[in-house]
Amino acid sequence: MNKTNFDLYLEEQLKDPVFTERFEKAGEAWDVALQIAALREKAGLSQKDLARKLKTSQQNVSRLESPAYEGHSLSMLRRVAGILGATVRVVIEPRKNSSRTMSLSKRLPPSSAIRGR
Repeated sequence: MNKTNFDLYLEEQLKDPVFTERFEKAGEAWDVALQIAALREKAGLSQKDLARKLKTSQQNVSRLESPAYEGHSLSMLRRVAGILGATVRVVIEPRKNSSRTMSLSKRLPPSSAIRGR
């Protein structure tokens, strides 16, 4: 398949570590926003309905569903998930091919030991 102009542009931009970091963070926020909206819609709730159940405003729910919003708190995500019949799972993984990752991973117990607590 031929690459589009956008593919070529993105490929070039991803060579810049600062751009890559911003791009990855935007993707994470996008994922959270889409998951909340999809679960809300699957539950048959409007933003206003969900806001009522959360005892917050519709604007706050809209903000949570915005791909540009990065201020999600774990406690709010848990509240939303509880109402929507879901659970919150956070995964923090070492980056691939990072010398800092190598030194950090030597100091951390294996993930199985962490899960066993």
